[in-house]
Amino acid sequence: MAGIMVAEGHQAWCKEMEEFEETKAGVKGLVDSGVVKIPRIFVHPDQDKLPKYSGDSGDGLQVPVIDLEGGEARRDEIVGKIREACETWGCFQLINHGMEASVIDATLEAIRKLHEQPNEAKAGLFSDDSSQEVRFYTTNGLVHESRPGPWRDAMACAFLDDKLDSEKIPSVCRKEMVDYVKSIIKIRENLSELLSEALGLSSDYLGRLECIKSEYMTWLYYPPCPEPHLAVGAPQHSDPTFLTIILQDTIGGLQFLHQNHWVDAAPIPGALIAHIGDLMQVITNDKFKSVEHRVQASSDQTRVSAACFLYPSAQNIQKPFGPIEELISHTNPCIYNQVFPLEYANFYQTKPLDGSSTLSHYKL
Repeated sequence: MAGIMVAEGHQAWCKEMEEFEETKAGVKGLVDSGVVKIPRIFVHPDQDKLPKYSGDSGDGLQVPVIDLEGGEARRDEIVGKIREACETWGCFQLINHGMEASVIDATLEAIRKLHEQPNEAKAGLFSDDSSQEVRFYTTNGLVHESRPGPWRDAMACAFLDDKLDSEKIPSVCRKEMVDYVKSIIKIRENLSELLSEALGLSSDYLGRLECIKSEYMTWLYYPPCPEPHLAVGAPQHSDPTFLTIILQDTIGGLQFLHQNHWVDAAPIPGALIAHIGDLMQVITNDKFKSVEHRVQASSDQTRVSAACFLYPSAQNIQKPFGPIEELISHTNPCIYNQVFPLEYANFYQTKPLDGSSTLSHYKL
């Protein structure tokens, strides 16, 4: 009898998943329909196993903020702060980074316009096929009973070697996307040099590796959730990237795991957030730490953000990456096997988002 009930429950779950996917309307479509109870495919039980921590509380835990103003004159200071942040937090907020305020404002507004179009304007691009250069998605084809869906919709654009035919980008946000990527490339190049120096290497080291040469740009829309205590905007995870750069609006909800607490990445107008991905932890042999993070669901506000996931160039995406030789010594022996980025991404996507580390699979 128990087996029959489990089978029936599984069938009901799969039917609900299929019906949601067929709408091609995302979670915004659910909200627009007036749903008051979220479908079980979005229910995350025990989502608050770790204590939440607010940066406004007593002992002052706060995601590091790094000011890039006066770059060359303050080079050693900036490099030192980036090194400390990458070793102890795995993330930091950047201010005075060079991206124009007009680009930031236009990007955030374009994300809203993009996702708030009529459903028929987006449905044709909804797809779980990650090989498509431009697509909308919600579940990404990865949702199952041990991996509930996130309460958000996304549009992804793949800029391999910084390139994508702009005509493939929806016209409602085409100019803003192109302008934003141009600005991100400049910031990425600066960060590549600063991170190299923070590792004690020449400023062009990471650039020569071409490990952050392609952008997988994802514009995210988190609508209000009728049962935020059961859902998450994004579950606890690290990124299978070398580096991720995030622009968020002023709503908040992004949290990083630090000292066994969830710490709010308090919105700073105009700031960008950079955080280390799993593949950067591999090549730095654990010197720089990939960081677990999540996004909370909100009951009454819509949050938007732009996440730029940085990967190797087209030439290097299928090559193995292992710990950098210059960082290995008798006192700091090699920890990881070589990792193929695409293989790692595929393995990462098959495991449940339960907070366990994918990296442990690749340790020597």
